[in-house]
Amino acid sequence: MKRRELIRFLEAHGCVMLREGRSHSVYLNERTYKVSTVPRHAEINDFLARKICRDLEIPPPGQ
Repeated sequence: MKRRELIRFLEAHGCVMLREGRSHSVYLNERTYKVSTVPRHAEINDFLARKICRDLEIPPPGQ
């Protein structure tokens, strides 16, 4: 999955960027106050994308 697609998906589900790191961006789910990091790679593995969504307590992409 492309990083841009994952970011759009996270933001559509109520997540906002908390801060930018050098190699990761930190996202916060404003409803549950859960936090997860998104690496700065052009492609993000599907397993990692599902884990990020699980950490943020939102449905996984494609469902």
